[in-house]
Amino acid sequence: MSVTLDRVKGCLLGLALGDALGAPCEGGLLERTFWRVIGRTSGGEMRWTDDTQMSIDLAESLLARGSLDPDDLARRFAASYRWSRGYGPGAARVLKRIARGADWRSANRSVYPSGSFGNGAAMRAPVIGLFYASRPDEFDAAIRLSAEVTHAHPLGIEGAVLLATATRAALQGRTRPEIFEEAASAARLEPFTTRLTVARRWLESAADVDRRAVLRELGNRISAQESVVTALYVAFRFWDAPYLDLIRFALAIGGDVDTIAAMAGAVWGAGHGLGQLPAEPLARLEDAAGISALASKLHSRLANTA
Repeated sequence: MSVTLDRVKGCLLGLALGDALGAPCEGGLLERTFWRVIGRTSGGEMRWTDDTQMSIDLAESLLARGSLDPDDLARRFAASYRWSRGYGPGAARVLKRIARGADWRSANRSVYPSGSFGNGAAMRAPVIGLFYASRPDEFDAAIRLSAEVTHAHPLGIEGAVLLATATRAALQGRTRPEIFEEAASAARLEPFTTRLTVARRWLESAADVDRRAVLRELGNRISAQESVVTALYVAFRFWDAPYLDLIRFALAIGGDVDTIAAMAGAVWGAGHGLGQLPAEPLARLEDAAGISALASKLHSRLANTA
């Protein structure tokens, strides 16, 4: 099935909207107070965080270069860095070093000698699933290289692979079970395979799992292994429900709320399209028109390479 413009816009705007809706509930009292101060644009729109900014950077790099160029991507990440977007402290150190001229390969290893296993690569991975939806032979190398620019640990990379794989399948119009199994088939590392087994059991039984069980079995933290499967579960649990039901559950889970909501929102949006996203909060989203225009450019590139 060809990828429609409606699905592409649903993916990117579903990501950004989940990010913006989740950001005010992120972290502890200090973080939430901070976001109440800076969480609106001068025009009153809901601001998004680094999750959306880095997804935009990745999309713009792919459009400019035609394929994954890690050096260009690293430069864009560094140039776009603003502390007010809520970047994690490790990512901030990496990007500042790149901005000062360090090669991304040494910059990320200097901060994380074994590579970061955070969810920063996964949160932007839907863009890879989108851009390479009709280029399957290039998909695996592209998602891994895009992750390695900032997250070189195998867990960080695999989290990105799972999210990109799920997004690609959703964009192609697969059913919920098909999307889940395609993503699960890409898992190789135990922290993911174990959690996917739990999520599969819950989804197949249509169990009304409470948030405490999700926290205990899947997690809600910033590591890829404690957030990626959580996001997939949330997306698929609410596959036949309104988008805002997904968001409410993500908020109830707590923890790394903006990223979990962004990842789940991207997959859900890819499967349902822009037309199923809630109009009222979307109208209050920072630069929704710009993100929509970026989605149109990505779709045009997809159509030309299909």
